[in-house]
Amino acid sequence: MTYTPKTLTFYLDFISPYAWLAFAALPQALEGLDVQVVYKPVLFAGLLKHHGQLGPAEIPGKRDWTYRQVQWLARQQGCDLKLPASHPFNPLALLRLALACDTSGTPGRAVCEQVFRHVWCSALEATDADRLRQLGLQLKPQRDPTGVEVKQALQANTDEAIALGLFGVPSIRVDDKLFWGQDALPMLRAYLQGDAWFHEGAWQAAASLPTGVQRKP
Repeated sequence: MTYTPKTLTFYLDFISPYAWLAFAALPQALEGLDVQVVYKPVLFAGLLKHHGQLGPAEIPGKRDWTYRQVQWLARQQGCDLKLPASHPFNPLALLRLALACDTSGTPGRAVCEQVFRHVWCSALEATDADRLRQLGLQLKPQRDPTGVEVKQALQANTDEAIALGLFGVPSIRVDDKLFWGQDALPMLRAYLQGDAWFHEGAWQAAASLPTGVQRKP
C-alpha cells in the first residue's frame, strides 16, 4: 500500500494580517508532521458578502483593536509586521498576481510569502502601481494576471471556499474539517497528531446546538 501524506488546503487573502501571521507560523505548527500544504488565494470580501458581514476593518472600534492586536501577536510570535500605509485596500491585483504564478492556480509558498511581505513588511501602500509593477517583475508570473483565466480561477477558489462553509481567512481544510484563524494552529496540530477529542463527539455536537434567539435583520 502506498502511503500518502495528508493534504492541507490553506485559504488566504493577502488583505488579512491574521492570514500573514498564520502563514508565518505554519511551518512551526506543522514541524515533524508528514503533511503537504496547498495554498489557495480567495477574495475575503466575497466571503463577507455571501454571509452578509462586514470585515473587521469596516467596524469602528474593532478596526482599531485589530491593528493593535496583530502588532502584539506579531511581537509575541517573532514575526515581522508593519502596517501598510492604508488598510483595507483592494487586494484583487495581488490575488490575481499570485494565482498567475502557477499554471494550476495554486501558488507555492515562496510566491505567497513574497506577496505577504509586500503587504505586511514594508509599511508602504500595498497597491501602489509602481510597487505592484516591481513585484510582478520579481515574481515573473506564468500567466497574465489580468487575463480571464486567472480571474475565473480566483472566482472558482472563492466559490469553493463558500461551498465548504468558509466565512473568513485564514482557513485551513484537512479531511472533512475546517480550522479558522491564526489561533487555531495548535488545534490543527492536535488533530493531525491524532488527538482523541476530535473523535469523541464534541466536534459534531457543536454543530447541533439549538439557537435560543435570532435577531431580526
